[in-house]
Amino acid sequence: MAARSGCEVSQALGPRLGLDPAAVAALDEVYERWDGLGVPHGRAGDTLTKHARAVHVVEQAVLAHTSGGRERAVAEVRRRAGGHLDPALATAFLESAEDVLAPLDLPDLLGHLLAVEPPPALTVPFADVDRLCSVLAAVVDLKGRFLLGHSQHVTQVAAAAGRLSGPAPEQSQTLRCAALVHDLGRVVVSSSIWDSAGPLGPVDVEHVRLHPYWTERVLSRCPALAPLAAVASAHHERADGSGYHRGTRSGELTQQARLLAAADVFGALTEERPHRPAMTPGEAAAVLPGQARDGLRDVDAVAAVIEGAGLPRPRAALPAGLTPREVQVLRLAARGMTNREIAAELVISERTVGHHAAHVFDKTGRRTRAGVAVFAMEHDLLGPTRIG
Repeated sequence: MAARSGCEVSQALGPRLGLDPAAVAALDEVYERWDGLGVPHGRAGDTLTKHARAVHVVEQAVLAHTSGGRERAVAEVRRRAGGHLDPALATAFLESAEDVLAPLDLPDLLGHLLAVEPPPALTVPFADVDRLCSVLAAVVDLKGRFLLGHSQHVTQVAAAAGRLSGPAPEQSQTLRCAALVHDLGRVVVSSSIWDSAGPLGPVDVEHVRLHPYWTERVLSRCPALAPLAAVASAHHERADGSGYHRGTRSGELTQQARLLAAADVFGALTEERPHRPAMTPGEAAAVLPGQARDGLRDVDAVAAVIEGAGLPRPRAALPAGLTPREVQVLRLAARGMTNREIAAELVISERTVGHHAAHVFDKTGRRTRAGVAVFAMEHDLLGPTRIG
């Protein structure tokens, strides 16, 4: 059943990737055998495409090489020739095994593969990146029983929030495509973990926390998708720096990254998971502002996501999880006052001012008073209306 499912998915998604029809046909035969004992159709001999028969030989050679090197690869292909494998292609491999297997010892196998790809090379035009991301999103969401439709759901919410936030057209495109592939790293993690009702052990938790890292790694290897890596891989970061995989604070994240992080939370909360039922949109909309107040989510991003989901925009709150007192310190510091002068102005100790200032720098991601001043102007914090 798993083999048939894999073939059906390949048949459905291959054309959407722009693959050659012959390649799509071969994908339907990757689990077949020369002797007809394969699946899903039991095709045999020359009724199998030559492309599929070649893949059969190379696949068995690579698997054997991984565990036992060249000698094991040669022995395995020789053993399977005439049964699992086309005997003529198996013989051709055996005659040139050293040359065929040589690329496996290269430090960058993918780079070598792209370099020797025969013309015309299959490329993805910029206008088709959205289509490519949609296909990858479908593949990713098949990784878990409770993940189906998640990537598209997050994309819809993030895109709506982006329109409300007014980014430039190219930023809107980046946000949409990054949302589609934000969970690409899930494919590296076992489906049993995503389908587990928990609680997860320390090792499994670490696997989960690393999936944004793998998203970044995969996207970075593809020139057409590399511009999406920074935004897509930041979807589990938090405004206070307690997120993963980098621990980046909200002030150091782009607007698209902050919107995607909030949209991912909203999407996940409103979907069923193995350990809990789905929340209603209204229930999820009540959770997000609380996270913003606790310094976990960007306030403006949360408001845009909630409104983008068709719910009333929450009452304005302070950005980056700042408290009213921290905003008071920020305002005075931005105007050039020393900690001693701020302490006298607010009738608090100079030491307390230092604590508040440290929190301001941490939460905003800025490291200088000039940087804090820019943050204050960006978020309209210099007037009296924001903290009342």
